[in-house]
Amino acid sequence: MTPERRKAVWAIYVWCRRTDELVDGPNASYITPKALDRWEKRLEDLFEGRPYDMYDAALSDTASKFPIDIQPFRDMIEGMRLDLWKSRYRTFDELYLYCYYVAGTVGLMTVPVMGIAPDSKASAESVYNAALALGIANQLTNILRDVGEDSRRGRIYLPLDELAQAGLTEEDIFRGKVTDKWRRFMKGQIQRARLFFDEAEKGVMHLDSASRWPVLASLWLYRQILDAIEANDYNNFTKRAYVGKAKKFLSLPAAYARAALSP
Repeated sequence: MTPERRKAVWAIYVWCRRTDELVDGPNASYITPKALDRWEKRLEDLFEGRPYDMYDAALSDTASKFPIDIQPFRDMIEGMRLDLWKSRYRTFDELYLYCYYVAGTVGLMTVPVMGIAPDSKASAESVYNAALALGIANQLTNILRDVGEDSRRGRIYLPLDELAQAGLTEEDIFRGKVTDKWRRFMKGQIQRARLFFDEAEKGVMHLDSASRWPVLASLWLYRQILDAIEANDYNNFTKRAYVGKAKKFLSLPAAYARAALSP
């Protein structure tokens, strides 16, 4: 990316990371809804040019240079509020909304920084929809990778109605045993995540040429986590799926070549 875009994406990342740490970090047990209300007030202040610290100042500077909207940032805080009290999701629609709050928002935050290619014939709406799909795909992948880790914290981020249709229960998740039912269920979940990645990939080619490679490379690398879950025979209870460094490096030239094409 251009240096200015790189700094802007860093500022957005840092804010998102700090927001996530509020409910997932070492002090998470002390976080209350009022603490998140105060964090949202800080967000509003920095967007109005009144940052609280140097990290807020970085995002405040970004907001002054790029046409980013405050709403996706507010929505991410709403996702953190959900994490304070909600640990089950009855349907995929419920889970989709959560994924939007905590990850789809990142796509909407960053498109104004990435920029849309001047020669693109795609509508801005379709590019934003693709960015949203990438956030959803990434979060669904996180969820499928971290089933065991989340269950040990008492959380299940899988649609309960789809678990029931597959003949599975919450107890099966906590037991953490890979069965044929679990494999069939996981195949369907992975297929859905891949569909979101496919939708996202169509939009990447309409980003500004300087932004395509990093976004496409990250999409390809993250999608490979799904391959790793399959390679682990769908054991996401006790094995963590990850993409090795060699595979990552091998993906970069191919992503570069693809990103170099016109939209």
